[in-house]
Amino acid sequence: MISIRHDSNRATRRQLLAGAVLACNAWSADQEEISHKAESIHQEKMFQASRKRVYEALLDTKLFDMALREAMKSMSLESKPSQIDRQVGGAFSLFGGHILGRQVELVPNERIVQAWRTADWHPGHYSIARFELMEQGTATKLVFDHTGFPEGQGQHLLEGWNSHYWGPLAKYVG
Repeated sequence: MISIRHDSNRATRRQLLAGAVLACNAWSADQEEISHKAESIHQEKMFQASRKRVYEALLDTKLFDMALREAMKSMSLESKPSQIDRQVGGAFSLFGGHILGRQVELVPNERIVQAWRTADWHPGHYSIARFELMEQGTATKLVFDHTGFPEGQGQHLLEGWNSHYWGPLAKYVG
């Protein structure tokens, strides 16, 4: 907030306002930037199951817990089930509350877009996880993109997606 005080012995109100506008413009220009170094994850995985089966395993609470049971055991979370609201805008909590988010877009058997975060990220920081399901004969190709996560988290998240999602999911769906 900019406060302007009128003092007849000093600069006029107009001069103070002009100075304040210049200072704000200079500050704004100094704060703008485009990052060209942001990390992202892109993966393409094949599952020997229909798009419907893969979609359901990712969005149905009971199926998700069954599919990722081994991953939850390795994280000592087997007694803490997931909660997944299947409505756009609905919340989800996975792996005993370690992963949290909201459903941004849901196109049945085709696409899932989520605002996604881990519980230890700074409050209000969400990334975008996008799951695109493509029919490949009797199999499903999942094209996955994860963007907007905190700098330096890429390798950790990549390992987590591979060991906690894709491996167990492939075993579960077929």
